Amino acid sequence: MPTFQDANPVMFVISLVLQVLSLTYGAYYFLVSLFGWYNKKGDAKGTTDKTHTFALVVAAHNEEAVIANMVKSLNTLNYPREAYDIFVIADNCDDNTAAIAREAGALVYERTNTELRGKGYALEWMFEHIFNMEKHYDSISIFDADNLVNKEYLAEMNKELNKGYKVVQGYIDSKNPFDSWITSAYSISFWSISRLFQNARYNLGITCQLSGTGFVIDTDLLKRIGWKATCLTEDMEFTARLALENEKVGFAYHAVVYDEKPLTMAQSWRQRVRWMQGHADVCSRFCIKLLKQAFEKKDWSAFDCAIYLMNPLKIIMTGMITFMAWSQTFFPDGNLGFFQMYYMFESPLVWNIAAFVSFLYMPLVITIERKVFNKKLLWSYITYSIYSLTWVPITIQGCLNKNKKEWCHTQHTRQISIDEMEKIS
Repeated sequence: MPTFQDANPVMFVISLVLQVLSLTYGAYYFLVSLFGWYNKKGDAKGTTDKTHTFALVVAAHNEEAVIANMVKSLNTLNYPREAYDIFVIADNCDDNTAAIAREAGALVYERTNTELRGKGYALEWMFEHIFNMEKHYDSISIFDADNLVNKEYLAEMNKELNKGYKVVQGYIDSKNPFDSWITSAYSISFWSISRLFQNARYNLGITCQLSGTGFVIDTDLLKRIGWKATCLTEDMEFTARLALENEKVGFAYHAVVYDEKPLTMAQSWRQRVRWMQGHADVCSRFCIKLLKQAFEKKDWSAFDCAIYLMNPLKIIMTGMITFMAWSQTFFPDGNLGFFQMYYMFESPLVWNIAAFVSFLYMPLVITIERKVFNKKLLWSYITYSIYSLTWVPITIQGCLNKNKKEWCHTQHTRQISIDEMEKIS
């Protein structure tokens, strides 16, 4: 069994620091996640009963296969129809997206700009149009064209706005959880995020994170601070700016948006590399500012937001620790000099059991939270480990290319209506 003396001094320090940082990071997230088990705050009543008006904005680029079902789901919300309008941005489309959206009942705005490409730019362009309209909307809600929206979405968002929130994120569910092992892995990840990340922070009274779709923003707030979020992860950038403005993002657990997940590893890889490029970019520009505000103003929301932005570093550290463990296991005579913290205990088995339980925590939470037993989910938990491991090279690739701004479009083809979706759910 390796000891302190067996470790190379330099490798000892490197390996120990990496493990302490990674475990501290993980412990913080685990402790916060414990507060996601209940919906007490979500059941609280608002201070007013106002019926807010909404501009529902759907960003679409060549989405003729899915845009009709999305618009139809918005047209059947259980909310006063005169209190909301549906806008579709046909952004640099060369298919029938605009015509199909109009036929489905949306107000369509066609945008052509081959230089400023991407969802962030399209939204900024559309917001200016909304600001200049004669009709005033209390809030604006943003969606992707491949989404479906449950019928209580606006009613639930209205409740949160009446509690005083000016920005609220909905529950991001999966439109196609069992189409492939990749969509299953995505679904487990997003279910976990909604319960263990978003709901926990909402209950603790700190800011939640915007998820790119299914959220509302107070129109006057948006006018005051501007959108300005045009990077590859515009939602993350805008969340960071909100945290610096002391504006907390709320969470509406019962405002459900079904999002289409990529079918193949190739599609998933491209999408997640883009996410990590944007993540690293936002981290480099906002992390220090958030930490400074956190310590100067004792602002937990700013601190938590900064910790979230540093997640790529945690993933890379975990990958390095995994390499260390494997190298010592498979090449015990290689004398690489890494020190593994579990050798500080009498029995490495205790440490291994703790790691195993920690890995299963997220899938087990989802099974209990969704109150289902599905044989497909059991297989998904196994394949989820493969999906998780791919985050290491994806994160490295994304960080190395954080300055590249080219938008990569994910093709959406899953045609299903909101009525069919809610029956399945």
